[in-house]
Amino acid sequence: MSGNGKTPNRIPLSRRRFLQVLAGTAGALVVGIRMAEAADAPLPPALVGDNFYGLGAYVRINADGSVLINARDPDTGTGVATSLPRIIADELDADWNRVSVILPGLGVSDDNGKPRWTYGRQVGGVGGSIPAAWNDLRQVGAVARWLLLQAAARRFGVRADQLRCAAGTVIASDGRRLSYGSLAEDASKIALPTRLPAPKEAANYQLIGKPAGDVDAHAIVTGQARFAIDHHYGDALVAVLVHCPWPDGTLERSDFADCLAVKGVVKVLQLRPEPGQPPGSTPIAPAVAVLAEDTWSALQGRRKLKLEWKPGASAAADSNTFEQTAGAALAGKTDPTTRVRDDGDVDAAGKKAARRLDATYFQPWLAHATAEPMNCLVRLDKDQASLVVPTQAPQQAWAVVHRLTGFAPARIDISVPRVGGGYGRRLDHDYVAEAVMLAQSVDRPVRLLWTREQDLAHDYYRSGCVHQLNAIIDRKRKLLGWNQRMASASALSHRGVPDNHLWTSELQADQLPAGLVPNYRSDWYGLESTIPRGPARGMPHLSNAFAVESFIDEIAHTMREDPLKTRLRILGEPRSLTLSAGRTLDTGRLLNVLKLVADRIEWKNWLRTVNGLGIACWHVDGAYVAHAIEVAMQGEKLVIQRVVCAVDVGRVINPRGLEGQVAGATLDALSTALNLAITFKDGQIQQHSYKDYPLASMAQLPDAVEVITVDDDRAPAGASFLAMPTAAPALANAVFRASAVRVRRLPLMKELLRLL
Repeated sequence: MSGNGKTPNRIPLSRRRFLQVLAGTAGALVVGIRMAEAADAPLPPALVGDNFYGLGAYVRINADGSVLINARDPDTGTGVATSLPRIIADELDADWNRVSVILPGLGVSDDNGKPRWTYGRQVGGVGGSIPAAWNDLRQVGAVARWLLLQAAARRFGVRADQLRCAAGTVIASDGRRLSYGSLAEDASKIALPTRLPAPKEAANYQLIGKPAGDVDAHAIVTGQARFAIDHHYGDALVAVLVHCPWPDGTLERSDFADCLAVKGVVKVLQLRPEPGQPPGSTPIAPAVAVLAEDTWSALQGRRKLKLEWKPGASAAADSNTFEQTAGAALAGKTDPTTRVRDDGDVDAAGKKAARRLDATYFQPWLAHATAEPMNCLVRLDKDQASLVVPTQAPQQAWAVVHRLTGFAPARIDISVPRVGGGYGRRLDHDYVAEAVMLAQSVDRPVRLLWTREQDLAHDYYRSGCVHQLNAIIDRKRKLLGWNQRMASASALSHRGVPDNHLWTSELQADQLPAGLVPNYRSDWYGLESTIPRGPARGMPHLSNAFAVESFIDEIAHTMREDPLKTRLRILGEPRSLTLSAGRTLDTGRLLNVLKLVADRIEWKNWLRTVNGLGIACWHVDGAYVAHAIEVAMQGEKLVIQRVVCAVDVGRVINPRGLEGQVAGATLDALSTALNLAITFKDGQIQQHSYKDYPLASMAQLPDAVEVITVDDDRAPAGASFLAMPTAAPALANAVFRASAVRVRRLPLMKELLRLL
């Protein structure tokens, strides 16, 4: 029931979901998707504006003609706060200048003590927001437009099919017009159709496919944007931590007296990981927390702590030893942990080889280094929790809070402002567990703040890895066989994933050149490590594309062939190949992006230019990407002169947003490849600041990234990290052309200077 006693109109959308329409306050029309049988749950007042409950409201049209649209997924810089609302706005034929975007935070209601998610999927920064929302959001907009047309038809006394919508108005054939605002109240009282109205034909799109600036851009560049770290409850205590250097260590001795003597310090507490809980849902390591009235007092108190930590078994961890163990595993005769794929007969093909080529590639451990450090604001009342959390996955954050508090599902309110970078780090919620545990220990809200040093030294890292690749080439230069072996520590270890699926965070069965080589084998050797690991941006494509695309370049060099020609021959004629899990590889689309970057960078000159040209391509879940890079060597200085990237993600919602995402991911990947590595000795991380973990400077990066986007009528695919996998191999391949030095180990600059 709505707050005014009216029963919402319903129409089946799928087996367990419904479209709904409500009459809001002051003549507003509210349209959304409701989970079947959902109990009452509060909604953003700005969007609903009344005592309506349980509705996943996506669009509200007010009597003054203004439109509010919900962007359900957290925006970590990927632009979904712009692209998702534009899908609805286009179907609605709304005036984009009258649209305001609402970030609703977590939507959850109570279903007999279990959570029911008001908006369905709510995950940001993993490349799935637009594909997951495409059909639902178009349908919401189409239903809202249909209701407005019906209301206008009654007002004009004509059939609805004689009317059209444009920029927030309904227009009759004789030129009469009615604004959406004037029709909103009448539209909210019309019963939904027995058959859902069809979404627009692509030819009628007015916003989809047209460039638009980020809805938060002005607020961000003027400093007005509020991230989670900017939020504060007036009576909240500020909490800062000192984590144990070892995740399995213990506090041997402590003296809190000097800390407690600092003016403003209220309390010092110990935190311990909860036994049996998976990584990312409990504190990452034992810690001591200083709670104070303000940030300055908390930090000053932290400096006064006297702590002695006792290491656990993780004190034996060493990054050099880890790499040696990986190399030994690949060099030995032991069976792999998992045979990921085995096409044809690689061993038999080897007997027919005219040439064989082997290479080993090394990649370091990596940290996330998000711009906004980990933080969480939490208030716990008798039976209510209110949090402000920078998270990529609010439902997983909810699960942590629910486990620790036992509160009813709808009594846990999680707000998610714009997130200052995710990269996979905020799919874990150890920092949320810390904040809640501290709030349970003091009768006040808590504002937890991590320092940059903590962010780097206590992360869920991407594991270092070693690849051994072997190519079998016949007398006609055909790639007859491919044998790939990889050793790494799974990011899924101890996270409830079956042992035979631990490889899925490290490899994909269908990655290039799988399906293109008649005899193909991929093995994974799982290594143990006490260093925390978790999801990371571009995983598993980032590490594998570097090895694979660098190796294909080496094959071309061995055969004295143009590397582009080698890739074109491996890809073959345009065709559709069936992959696992119902996916397909369209070699024509991959060929297209490859040729686009080659043409733009003038690849025909690859042998004649004094600079080095490098190229690489990849595919990710139905999306396709290629990079071409030009570099010059000035003594021992590497200058990246040009970078071209082409992407094909199917239907492009916001070309400007996509271009920004591609450019940003490219620069992120180049920075990672050039400089970044996490090392550890005696179980302790050796990088503690950007001085130790140097993100690339502007001088190291290209002046611009030239982005080519391919738009077609296929359903949209994700682009969050699409441009990351191919940047590093294209760079390494270009460096080889310019310097005759083949870099097989990252970070690139350190290895290049060693080999020159």
